[in-house]
Amino acid sequence: MKSLISYLDYLKYEKRFSVHTVISYQTDLLQFDAFLSDSGIFDEERVTAKQIREWLVSLVERGYSPRSVNRKIATLRAFYRFLLKTGAVRKNPASEVPSMKTGKRLPGFVRMEEMTDMLSQKPDQDDYPQVRDRAVLYMLYGTGIRLSELLQLSDHDFDWQSRQVRIFGKRSKERMIPLTDDLCKEMEFYVSLRKSQFPDMEAKFFFLLDNGKPVYAKWVYRLVNRFLSGVSTLQKQSPHVLRHSFATHLLNQGADLNAIKELLGHASLSVTQVYTHNSMSRLKSVYKQAHPRA
Repeated sequence: MKSLISYLDYLKYEKRFSVHTVISYQTDLLQFDAFLSDSGIFDEERVTAKQIREWLVSLVERGYSPRSVNRKIATLRAFYRFLLKTGAVRKNPASEVPSMKTGKRLPGFVRMEEMTDMLSQKPDQDDYPQVRDRAVLYMLYGTGIRLSELLQLSDHDFDWQSRQVRIFGKRSKERMIPLTDDLCKEMEFYVSLRKSQFPDMEAKFFFLLDNGKPVYAKWVYRLVNRFLSGVSTLQKQSPHVLRHSFATHLLNQGADLNAIKELLGHASLSVTQVYTHNSMSRLKSVYKQAHPRA
């Protein structure tokens, strides 16, 4: 694709998408480009809706889920909108391809009693790895932040006096999240132990590995999986599950949906409303167990 590099630069520098998002777009477009090359097409202007549908059929035959296929359709639509804007093509063939129907997938979450069990496991107060691991888990569940947001945290983001933390979300959108007394105590103790562990180093990132380097995505995944597997039977045990748990537990305890939206950093309330389905499932379960006519 002749325009791929300029499009990726556009996403990176003008749209300010995250590195992971840009890589996702690049992967989808290179995959489509490979399909076109096998079909003898080397110019994006010659692509038709029929060829896009043929590619999507090949993906389904290879076992891709409707959700994954729809993401690739969205990638192509956005790419061709860029090409239209720059005058590289005269029409958007991807706009003629409808999305696949998908079943509504409710986000998995850990039950409140399971989270209590996990966080009640007290670490050795002099053991830096144990204290740090607990602090990471506490931060993810206590604030509902994304993994990418956790990795960007620095000491400067915390306002201990006001008991809040500044988060830079998607597209560098800033929001403030309040910290509970317990969460503040956990974070402040972790910071004091980190400073004694690395007295001669100025930490640019909040959470550090045993060697002083910042924690990274796979490390956090393994940490969360290790702890969740000890308390929950959920099939998916990722950092995002703690974000889902944070939102679901707030809603179950009567929190306003708009407030949860702001805490999570969602751009639209419709995204946050998925958690109402989890809450309704819980209410139905309670109803069936308690009502004599259920």
